[in-house]
Amino acid sequence: MAYLNRSKATLRVMGDDLDPEEISRLLGCQPTTAQYKGEEIVGRRSGRTRLAKFGMWRLTAMPREPEDIDGQIAELFGQLVDNPEIWRAIAQRYTVDLFCGLFMKHGNEGFSLSPASLLALGLRHVEIGFDLYGPDDDSPA
Repeated sequence: MAYLNRSKATLRVMGDDLDPEEISRLLGCQPTTAQYKGEEIVGRRSGRTRLAKFGMWRLTAMPREPEDIDGQIAELFGQLVDNPEIWRAIAQRYTVDLFCGLFMKHGNEGFSLSPASLLALGLRHVEIGFDLYGPDDDSPA
């Protein structure tokens, strides 16, 4: 199997009443970016201002080339508390996911996740999602 050209990964905690400072305190780490519901957000590309529809806390791993989702999962969780009760409480109150962008250089590239990564996600009640960008896509940088 040919492996994916590159990958990006961001852990996200989202909710209407989410307080990013509370999530930082619970997880023991400052986010890469955060927003409160109703906060003014300026688009990076458009420069347009909008109001955040919900609160969000995001921690982004370093991009990898070639793809290394397992390494990115280890990087993210290595910065955060391991306490399963804290993770359970957060997951019961908010939406928690790992958003992954996977970028192909050629067709028919693939990837796999290790049992350790799957266990780490499951123990923390973190859903994982993948956006796949083909070699002909106008992919985000």
